[in-house]
Amino acid sequence: MRTDDSRASAAGTAARPLSGRTALVTGASRRRGIGYAIACELARLGAGVVIHHFAPHDADQPWGADDLPAVEAGVREALEPGAGFDSIGADLRDPSACGALVDRACALTGRLDILVCNHARSGGDGSILDMTPEALDAFWETDTRSTLLLTRRFAERFHGAGDREPARPGARRIRVGRPLPDPARAGKVVWMTSGQQDGPMRGEVAYATSKAALAGVTATVAAELGDLGITLNTINPGPVDTGYLDPGSADRDLAPLDDLMSRTPFGRWGAPADVARLVGWLASPAGSWITGQVLTSDGGFGLA
Repeated sequence: MRTDDSRASAAGTAARPLSGRTALVTGASRRRGIGYAIACELARLGAGVVIHHFAPHDADQPWGADDLPAVEAGVREALEPGAGFDSIGADLRDPSACGALVDRACALTGRLDILVCNHARSGGDGSILDMTPEALDAFWETDTRSTLLLTRRFAERFHGAGDREPARPGARRIRVGRPLPDPARAGKVVWMTSGQQDGPMRGEVAYATSKAALAGVTATVAAELGDLGITLNTINPGPVDTGYLDPGSADRDLAPLDDLMSRTPFGRWGAPADVARLVGWLASPAGSWITGQVLTSDGGFGLA
């Protein structure tokens, strides 16, 4: 028979399923942003949290940069007692910064269990007629290449680099001969894409290209990470208001969007917390049956 103490302990474990695990969340520099909401959600679920930020990018946007100490304080406040925290600034266009970021995140507790690649470039895009090698490279480097390099380093640190031969098409790169581990010990990776597969994104050719690449390679990378005891899923969060849909800081005409929003099932834009709850579930043992998926969480926006 369970005692009251054992029932309380079980309830506490269920409420904090990420206790003892460490998460790195990139692009968590604004309190109105998705990355910040994800970091706070993972902290509330018991994880130690490392946030990444690159404030110079935010400063160039219409909505501007946030007060970074306030961002850090908000995540700290969400942490469970004893959970670790770190805050790291890095320009992920630099390939060497990706490995260094993961290594420093590992140093917080000696391990890294969860990687959420939320960072993205905004601004400097255009139509197909505006495309230049420089514009395409800027989005590729920021959104796509860095996500792949972060994931590679995460997998090496989680599983151990080991000796491996160059992969041949269709072959397993690392033969570990075991299934995914117990859900409580599996590594978790979450990428972010956009709605480029659902319809045109006029004037955002470079961004749509960089995000489409991530959605397109999700199944391939998830299959390879599965050999290492890691799940990977990609989220299309739909239209989430992180400030770019506010009249005072919007970078587009909102009138057509307001009409479209009114015809969605919920009649509102997404909130960062909507995305954060999905990431928290995927990162927990409850979400361990899901891998290799591109999940659309758009509040029925595609039905409007």
